[in-house]
Parts: sequence; C-alpha cells; structure tokens
Amino acid sequence: MDEPGVSSEPNDPLRMRISDADRHEVAEALRRAAGEGRLDFDELDERLESAYAAKIYADLAPILADLPEEAPRLPATTGGAVPAAAPRIGAGVGEVSQFNTSTTIMGGVTRKGVWQVGARHTALALMGGVDIDLREVVFSERETEIVANAVMGGIDIVINARTKVIVDGVGIMGDFSQARDRVPPTLDEGSPVVRVKGIALMGAVTVVRKQMPGEPRPSCRPRRNPPLPPGPQLDHG
Repeated sequence: MDEPGVSSEPNDPLRMRISDADRHEVAEALRRAAGEGRLDFDELDERLESAYAAKIYADLAPILADLPEEAPRLPATTGGAVPAAAPRIGAGVGEVSQFNTSTTIMGGVTRKGVWQVGARHTALALMGGVDIDLREVVFSERETEIVANAVMGGIDIVINARTKVIVDGVGIMGDFSQARDRVPPTLDEGSPVVRVKGIALMGAVTVVRKQMPGEPRPSCRPRRNPPLPPGPQLDHG
C-alpha cells in the first residue's frame, strides 16, 4: 500500500533514501522547536526517535508537518534531484548564545546543546572540570581553535561524526589525547575543523567522537567464535 502523499512513481524524490546528515538536520530543527516551546520533551523524544529511524524522505513528513517554515523542507514530488543537507556553519548567528571562554576553579562548567562558538574558545580547568559538547554547536567559522589548559583538573571535549578534529596538546604528568571514536567519522569537504591545543599539567584533556544526542548507539553485534573441530571419537564397543 502506498504511503499518503507519496506517489507510486519509482523516481519520486520522497522515496529516495536519506543520509545521516539529513537525519541530523531534522534533529536540530526538532531541538530548536523544543527550545521555542513548540514541542514538549515527550514529543521531542518521540520525534527524535522517529527521525533517526527514518529510511526515506517520506518518513520525515509527519515529523515536520506542523513545524514552521524554518524547519528543513522535504523535496517536492514533482521529480528532480534531492538537495543534500549542508553543514550548519554560520547558521543561526544571533539566535543562540555565544561563549568564548569556559573557566572553572575548583568547580565545574558545562557547555552543551545548541550554542555558538567563534574562531577561538579558551578553556581552563584548575582543580575542576570543564565539559565542552560541540555536537550541536553553531560554528561561526569554518575552523575553530580551542585552547584547553587543565591544571590538576580535566577538560572533556565531544564532537560529532561530521567534525574534523586535530589534537595538538602537551601532557605534563598528565594526558592530552583523543579517545577512541564511539562512532565512525563521516567527513567531507564541508566539514568544520576543530583544532585542540594546550597543556594538561597533572590533569587530562580528552577529545572523543560520539553519536548525536538522541541518536541510538551503534549496535555492537557479538563476535561469533568459529566452530571447534570435532574431537577424537571414542570407541565404546
């Protein structure tokens, strides 16, 4: 049975497969709508789950139907190519808060959700902790430098699959490194670049790549051990 609003033509754009970038763009639109009070948290969770489970553009239609025109538009059913979702670099400038520093002394600071970062962000953790989540951030520049200095403290930086990261810091009786990716990178020519530099003095600066908020974790299928060869047959006669 054909889905409502979707033609049976094989070249109907709404029947085309969507990409992870499309799912992420829709998820960002849903979070903005929730921040504006258009969706409550239960509706947000339900729609995020549907967005990340979507396979074709038609699956996104009921998710976006009652949102304003600023939400991503689905391709028309009159044929033609489906435009690819572009990275949100520079988008939303002036609509979200911008933070240029994250500093804590014997305390904690967290930057997460939708916020704006400029060309340079400075983070200092002195006997405390700083969490910088860049997965939903609005980049005002194509390349961003984060100067992260941890002194007997810790700084955790989280990026998404589409962000290119260059970690170039120094650990002095501490650790300054990129942890194992939780999701595989999906980089292209339009990917934003984040350079992380600084010093970890008796502390730690860690960069890790994770799935988008609300996106289910990649399934880890258990490894199947090869069958053991048959053992020697005992003669009970």
